[in-house]
Amino acid sequence: MMAFLQSAFLYVAPFLIVISLIVTIHELGHLLTARACGVAIDCFSLGFGRALLSWRDKSGMEWRIGWLPLGGYVRFAGDENVASVPDHDDLTALRRSIVAREGVGAERKYLPFKPLWQRTLIVLAGPAANFGLGVVLFAAFFLAFGEPVSTSQVSQVVPGSAAARAGFQPGDLVVRADSKPIHTFEDLQFYVQYRGGVPIDFTVDRGGGLLHLVARPDIRQVDSAFGGKQAVGVLGLGAQGGRLERVNPVQALGLGVQKTWDVTGTTLFYLGRIVTGQVAADQLHSVFGIAAVTGSLTNQAVDQAQAAGVDRGIAVASVLIPLAALISVSMGILNLMPIPVLDGGHLLSFAYEAIARRPPAAAVQAAGYRVGLALLVGLMLFATWNDLGRLKVFHFFGSLFS
Repeated sequence: MMAFLQSAFLYVAPFLIVISLIVTIHELGHLLTARACGVAIDCFSLGFGRALLSWRDKSGMEWRIGWLPLGGYVRFAGDENVASVPDHDDLTALRRSIVAREGVGAERKYLPFKPLWQRTLIVLAGPAANFGLGVVLFAAFFLAFGEPVSTSQVSQVVPGSAAARAGFQPGDLVVRADSKPIHTFEDLQFYVQYRGGVPIDFTVDRGGGLLHLVARPDIRQVDSAFGGKQAVGVLGLGAQGGRLERVNPVQALGLGVQKTWDVTGTTLFYLGRIVTGQVAADQLHSVFGIAAVTGSLTNQAVDQAQAAGVDRGIAVASVLIPLAALISVSMGILNLMPIPVLDGGHLLSFAYEAIARRPPAAAVQAAGYRVGLALLVGLMLFATWNDLGRLKVFHFFGSLFS
């Protein structure tokens, strides 16, 4: 029983910590930018549901801690429109109501009456905070554990592989993959694994001269940390083992920025392949998949730490920090999608307002909100179905009745 409880704790606790951190930082981005712009805010909540603890600061804003630790939210004063972007008629009624209640000029502290550039900054601040968190977490990882250093020089070419067909030879030094500079073998692996079946133009230094080799990575099914199998691109190259090299804080920050940029570009590229049907959509994951991979990596780290006799906390941090960074960057990208219920939807509405000199009509907003919500819920259900299938939940329940 104790072993089960310990295993359950190792699955649940890291997931809650990671998700709460990422969502809270996102909402803090909105909050701090809004306060800097003088926007009236009703509430900032850590967690959802009934408040376990709440208090008000000098500005009158309520701070609360909800019982469900899955992130948080910001509620701006007067934010009652279903799409959070009032139309012209709503703005007129809202201004009249505020002036009658608080006096002339009071409406200027409410978000809908702030200049368009300030509203845009406030909306952008959430995703920007996620990208910033990704930079900080990656930098913290490199600072604590060092930078993987290896050569991009080929030591082995697997016969019959994509690399062999493209003409790679032992001793080749991979300089670039398409337009991306390659410095280490890890750079090469990261670039290739999401480009299975896609032609890649490699710039190779062979004996002091540069040449171009075009390779189409083979697609291989490997075990996924999310459960089940995952298709990855494989070249068939080998390189000599690398090492971890200590870096200073400035170098760690630079590496954090570079890693965040690489992850963003690769994620967008992979999403584009999913949308165009080049990659199966079963690679989309839900909170169940995130919880599973968080728990799985945590348990593996604990087991390996016990076997090697190293500190378990350090081992867990070595896997959770980069995972949290990856999820944070992914959340930043997701929120910038032009779907009305997301930050990207608000930005799309602001773009219309900048061109038309007025917000979209209430009917358009309401329709967009419903379509966006339906699309988002549909994606969540699809991703959840994928994850439950990978985790063999349906097989488990089916076995109960067989």
